Amino acid sequence: MIRKVPGSASIANPIEGARLSAPSAERNRQPISDLLARVAPQTGLALEIASGTGQHVVAFAERLPGLTWQPTDPDPTRRASIDAHAAEAGLNNLLAARDLDAAVPGWATGHGGQSLIVLVNLLHLISSGEVRTLITEAAQALVPGGHFVVYGPFMRGGELTSEGDKQFHASLRATDPETGYKDDFDVLDWSQAAGLSPLEIIEMPANNLAIILQKPV
Repeated sequence: MIRKVPGSASIANPIEGARLSAPSAERNRQPISDLLARVAPQTGLALEIASGTGQHVVAFAERLPGLTWQPTDPDPTRRASIDAHAAEAGLNNLLAARDLDAAVPGWATGHGGQSLIVLVNLLHLISSGEVRTLITEAAQALVPGGHFVVYGPFMRGGELTSEGDKQFHASLRATDPETGYKDDFDVLDWSQAAGLSPLEIIEMPANNLAIILQKPV
């Protein structure tokens, strides 16, 4: 489901042709790439959920060339941007973008066999029920031993820990009361209920977290 969000939650500016540029992706693609280089499997299939402009997945595919990357997004304008960024990069381990709404049940059937699934800045834009669906499907799509890396802003033990987070969370809830920051403990509980084991929770720039999960072997 594509939900209504405030304009500040999904800024993407046209730069050339179909390519879009998101300031947040420009800022965080390097630290997330560094993180994946440390925690991700080095070979196999990798799926990015909600790839957005495509800036992330190009950086990931460059940094982890042993993985075959499948970008996805439910928005055709974003998929066009992903493919335009990919064409410019010319990487042979980066596939054409596919249509995927990961909040809808059943998608794991068409996306199985993943060694790595990456999700950046989405959980706060969907409902808690949709988050649980996404996590359940991701667990089914992973191979045993596969990793699920979730990055974004979270409540910490039920608390919003910065003034900026409080304001952003309030703007999300005002636009759609079912959206907003999810609690890190809830996400861990939902992940374990889906059969995933937490490996690490890593503090990231701009008060974000990276939650590293694994499907048991």
